[in-house]
Amino acid sequence: MKAGIIGFPSGGKTTLFKILTKAHIDTGKFSGGKTEAHIGVATVPDPRLDELAALFNPKKTTHATVEYIDVAGLVKGDSKNAAPLGNLKNVDALVNVVRAFEDEAMPHSEGPINPKRDISNLELELILSDLAIIEKRVERLAKDIKKVKNQDNEKELELLGQCKGWLEAEKPLRAMPLSEDQKRVLRGFTFLSERPIVHVLNLSDADASKVEDVTSAYQLQETAALVNVGVTAVCGKIEAELVELSGEDAQAFLADYGLKESGLDRLIRVTYDLLGLISFFTVGADECRAWTIRRGTPALKAAGVIHSDIERCFIRAEVVHCDKLLQLKTLAAAREKACLKLEGKEYVVLDGDVVNFRHSG
Repeated sequence: MKAGIIGFPSGGKTTLFKILTKAHIDTGKFSGGKTEAHIGVATVPDPRLDELAALFNPKKTTHATVEYIDVAGLVKGDSKNAAPLGNLKNVDALVNVVRAFEDEAMPHSEGPINPKRDISNLELELILSDLAIIEKRVERLAKDIKKVKNQDNEKELELLGQCKGWLEAEKPLRAMPLSEDQKRVLRGFTFLSERPIVHVLNLSDADASKVEDVTSAYQLQETAALVNVGVTAVCGKIEAELVELSGEDAQAFLADYGLKESGLDRLIRVTYDLLGLISFFTVGADECRAWTIRRGTPALKAAGVIHSDIERCFIRAEVVHCDKLLQLKTLAAAREKACLKLEGKEYVVLDGDVVNFRHSG
């Protein structure tokens, strides 16, 4: 999975990127109008995989990962020409870092701190960026149709006209009802307002108690209820210190601030829920590994996530839920208790399933 980190300057984008990926980077890289992106990988925390690894003691334990792309801060009113947005063409979701902390040394360009206003402004920038793309394409299509009548071009022109009207009403494309065929036509445009988005409020240390109920604390109930939108929070300064700790020290540090989980745990959970993602596991003496799939994925397609040959030569899937396996300790015991089921290619893999794919290859 890939996610793009966006937001206005001085909101803590690159701080969040460093928290998620543990990267040591220069936050000044984006100064002077530079458009390069930071790219890093975050390991998806999963205590279930850790427990399975403790049980099987494999040579290697492989967690799922998320690739994060951190682009330069958006300039209000300049998104039609915002080169940094070009770095986000292939992301599955957007992570919008929203400033919710006061800092006299770094005043907010819009005046008072107001996350609701900033979220609205950011969404408008994405809409304007998409409108600019549509206007160029519509102009080109209209010229082509004048020269040669083409049914596909005419359908595309009609669909883009509908999208244009939707965007001009200041509504993001992610909320627009579209058929699968229409989604397929739009896929090549990589419209940013069509991407699912998680708004991450960056709170001050003093506001750490608001993390668990940030939606109510900042009156964002309507935002959180929108289609393909998630809302969560981090305390940037606290989380930056947490990166240097691990295990019990990290948990004690979080507890001191009344936090139940790290920002990474929280953001991954919200993003997985938003995108409908789950994890299944493969286990053995060589490797215990977590694999990411969409909820509702059948066993045949889940096999293909591991290797196309396993999908092509699929015979059966041996399945036991990790909770049951952890309770029984061994696959042999799970088989003896009839908890290890043989499933066909249509079986829908569940979150937490431990799967062994039988195949003829």
